[in-house]
Amino acid sequence: MLIIEHLTKKYGEKKAVDDLSLHVKPGTIYGFIGHNGAGKTTTIKAATGIMSFDEGRITVGGKDIIADPIECKKLFAYIPDNPDLYSYMTGWDYISFISDIYEVPTGERKELAEKYAKEFEIYDKLPNQISTYSHGMKQKLAVISALIHKPKLLIMDEPFVGLDPIAAHKLKLIMREICDEGGAIFFSTHVLEVAEKLCDEIAIIKDGKLIKAGKTDEVTGDSSLETVFLELEGNEN
Repeated sequence: MLIIEHLTKKYGEKKAVDDLSLHVKPGTIYGFIGHNGAGKTTTIKAATGIMSFDEGRITVGGKDIIADPIECKKLFAYIPDNPDLYSYMTGWDYISFISDIYEVPTGERKELAEKYAKEFEIYDKLPNQISTYSHGMKQKLAVISALIHKPKLLIMDEPFVGLDPIAAHKLKLIMREICDEGGAIFFSTHVLEVAEKLCDEIAIIKDGKLIKAGKTDEVTGDSSLETVFLELEGNEN
């Protein structure tokens, strides 16, 4: 679903991402782990076409993110760690705006918006301007808008930040549903316990380089993900 091959991104002489390769297969929840500044967000922005890169190739559903960005973006949805929404719009306006971009039929968008807004407990807030929303409410609206066109791939940067426990639980269930239907999830997180329980596969990145990747149980072995992560972070490359 998402293939990253030999990705390198430089800022001057510094390599923020250094020859990184990952393969997120259909049906897989893939966790992307690393300390602050490790290169997670840079990788995600490159994968979504937001940021250019110096070397490598990224494909989504077999389509190249550089050569065919529009077709790639039809297949995935992206939720950043700090959603930058149009504050002058109402929640309903924003959902309609995103639905128009993805050409979601009117009846389908209404049905899905109502379903997800009720699940995330912001249905009664949708008529209000986004400027009145808390960070958590904005995060929920970003999630709903991402799901509205039924993406094959959901890419998220720290998706659980700002979500209350009930909303976080709902999102985990939805992530699994997407994968059960043949989609895929690629997300970064600092919450190692969540990653260990939720993810089918995990990649750990340090200073822009991939230092360990594979199925979750293979990465953790007889230890916890936290133990493995701390050990790897403590070692020099």
